[in-house]
Amino acid sequence: MGQFSTIGIVGKRADARAAETLRAVAAYLRDKVASGRLSAVLAPVENAPDLAGLPVEFVPLAEIGRRSQLAIVVGGDGTLLSVGRALAPFGVPLLGVNRGRLGFMVDVRPEDMVETLDVLLRGEALIEERLLLEARVHRAGAGELPMLFAVNDVVLRNQASIRMLEFETWLDSEFISRHRADGLIISTPTGSTAYALSGGGPVLHPSLAAVTLVPICPHTLSDRPIVVPADRSIRVVLRGDVSGAAVTCDGQVSATLAPDDSVEILPSPHRMKLVHPRNYSYFQLLRDKLHWGRSPGGTEGSPDAIPERPG
Repeated sequence: MGQFSTIGIVGKRADARAAETLRAVAAYLRDKVASGRLSAVLAPVENAPDLAGLPVEFVPLAEIGRRSQLAIVVGGDGTLLSVGRALAPFGVPLLGVNRGRLGFMVDVRPEDMVETLDVLLRGEALIEERLLLEARVHRAGAGELPMLFAVNDVVLRNQASIRMLEFETWLDSEFISRHRADGLIISTPTGSTAYALSGGGPVLHPSLAAVTLVPICPHTLSDRPIVVPADRSIRVVLRGDVSGAAVTCDGQVSATLAPDDSVEILPSPHRMKLVHPRNYSYFQLLRDKLHWGRSPGGTEGSPDAIPERPG
């Protein structure tokens, strides 16, 4: 059974397809629970489908963090982002079963779920750690807001108008630049294939300890994305009229900003742990999701045909 004795199950809320897959996961684990090889199977009560007759104990998400050695997340990337932020302090590895659209992080297809779980429970799966960010909002002369966490990115932008923001960027005590732009994306390697990629940022391999700063539609065309070390403090200070400005983490949690407020972004001491199938390849994922190497017709240069390694 590998290193797992208690497994948590988390599903996308109010989603019939996710509920169907949650039932399938619980049914798969039934024999393991009955035999005593697993002590419990957990699911947050607010996400619960009809699991009558299946060995599931319903608990809050934080309880999954305290009691589980693995969490199976059924949904899309947004679901995994939310669960990843919540469970990272507990060090619980996450296996994502894709019931969303793109599926960059929830990389197990429902039809492959049983085979993947068989491999996982034999202790043969790959566990990968991903960098998380912490964002601290410092109010000008009025203290500090509660810390925000991000798996993908911390984004500053004006939510209420078409006016640009003016802001300064600092790396530790070293001034980088003053910007006029629609906003700024501070992205982890995980988030480099999300909003930051749409903003013209580079793709970073997830093993890198680096962060990208990507201006959103900058006024000065030479204001380009830069890559900085992840172990440094990044500080963004707002200047001028910033009415409607906000900082958002992973597009899911946010706080409003006022003139001369600053946002400090630091690497989190916690890591999000992702469980992958044994045949997982990051570059295969990029070929599949970003359609690298495909002709407009979709056949020539297909990523399914992997060339031999050059000698």
